[in-house]
Amino acid sequence: MTDPQSSPQSGTGRNAYAAAGVSIEAADRAIDLMKGWVEKSRRPEVIGGLGGFAGLFDASALTRYTRPLLATSTDGVGTKVAIAQAMDIHDTIGFDLVGMVVDDLVVCGAEPLFMTDYIATGRVVPERIAAIVKGIAEACVEAGCALVGGETAEHPGLLAPDEYDVAGATTGVVEADQLLGPGRVRPGDVVVAMEASGLHSNGYSLVRHVLLGDPADGGAGWLLDREVPELGRTLGEELLTPTRIYAKACLDLARSTRTHAMSHVTGGGLAANLERVMPEELTATINRGTWTPQPVFDLVRQVGRVPQEDLEATLNCGVGMVALVHPEDVDAAVGTLAGYGVRAWVAGEVAEARESADGGRVRLEGQHPGW
Repeated sequence: MTDPQSSPQSGTGRNAYAAAGVSIEAADRAIDLMKGWVEKSRRPEVIGGLGGFAGLFDASALTRYTRPLLATSTDGVGTKVAIAQAMDIHDTIGFDLVGMVVDDLVVCGAEPLFMTDYIATGRVVPERIAAIVKGIAEACVEAGCALVGGETAEHPGLLAPDEYDVAGATTGVVEADQLLGPGRVRPGDVVVAMEASGLHSNGYSLVRHVLLGDPADGGAGWLLDREVPELGRTLGEELLTPTRIYAKACLDLARSTRTHAMSHVTGGGLAANLERVMPEELTATINRGTWTPQPVFDLVRQVGRVPQEDLEATLNCGVGMVALVHPEDVDAAVGTLAGYGVRAWVAGEVAEARESADGGRVRLEGQHPGW
């Protein structure tokens, strides 16, 4: 958390650090407010609590593995934080942060064990920091990992008083012989798509430019409190929809079916992210006709006159995660995911690469119904 060291007193009677814009007292108050939420994310392997210099996790839990492989991931939320700040709603952005890191681990079959966070802000407002950490802790519970520590840094002069940014890192473990990835993928595997909750937290620079940007610069100039009939709610409510966390569902999927690889659809879109887990000798064909993206994607496309190719290279377009599954296990896979509230469907298949194929190892064909 914020550096607790004391500073010399200034001639005004104020703490010199506080006079420079950094409040130790506010940081301490934030820690007190967040402790209860962090405790909710605790796993039995966690040792100690907040306040130490490092989070501790009992690694003897890994002795049940024959050959444990540690996996790690780090990420942030990007410009979606600007929406949270503008709406003064801070307890959902944590789901975006946790989703971005834990589901990167899950694609290789790793169980997320623990996470740390970093919050930089222009001014520590204890209630706001506690709200951010509340969301992170609640998301960790949903993902099954512990929030073992973090840092809150006050950066006056670098960030405006009400500005902040968040980042996080997580560590997980997978048994070596259960590692998912390109080496397991086979011709005939089926692409099972998992529905996104919305935009998640990628491509917000494009979305903000199109919908919120100044009309003089090509934006629509909409306000966040604008009621949008296509969305059935305000624009701000749509843009702040938390990222879906797939961790527990996908881990169960990997355990209960012959799932060979998974891909977390983040920046770069569906094709580019799926290609990261495809062997060079195979191709995956995705049929757009198997799903209709949520209205927000079509809204960005039409209002901004964004070519579909650009849209698909930036946004998830309604698919937040995909799994490459043995064809005999597809029904079981869809059923397993449904048990976690994740709608899934068959979106394509894997085949031998054709020499005449171009455009990469993943091809999107057809069109979404209604587009």
